Amino acid sequence: MMTEELIREENAPLHLELDYADEDAQLSLVEQEEVHTSESEARSKKDQIVALYESGTTDIAQIVRRVAARPSYVAQVLQREGLITGYFDLYTTTAREQNVYSRFFRNVLAFKTVEAARESVKKIDRLYNYFERLGDRAGQHQAMVLALTGKNRARWSGKQEESEVFSAWLAAH
Repeated sequence: MMTEELIREENAPLHLELDYADEDAQLSLVEQEEVHTSESEARSKKDQIVALYESGTTDIAQIVRRVAARPSYVAQVLQREGLITGYFDLYTTTAREQNVYSRFFRNVLAFKTVEAARESVKKIDRLYNYFERLGDRAGQHQAMVLALTGKNRARWSGKQEESEVFSAWLAAH
């Protein structure tokens, strides 16, 4: 189904279809359901993901289909287990190195309270200004990415006031 078709079908539920999965290696829907049902009775979703990967199913899309999980969850599980490296998303800790700027931003992000969010934004702003003085647009961009991450994490954690602290800073930059 094309993106345009998904948009037009307002009341139709959206199903995650990962087109890049190897069509020949996929199980039929009936086989997937049987495997999922029998495996889920015996093990947790995390255990199923690890077992599938270790048994040779290394395509994330195939694992997603087999255990009915989000791709980000599958990737996080595999990364925590040391089976893959280099995965980052909205909820990846800032304590992990993502790029050369990571060391500057380690443990800067906080939004437990409004005051913690304000302190976090002050640190982000100092770093943004530092990179601006150096003429380092990539560093400034990284500061903005961290502020956007803080905004989104706070928002999706139900912390609207904290999210607004990051939003205000972003709007000013």
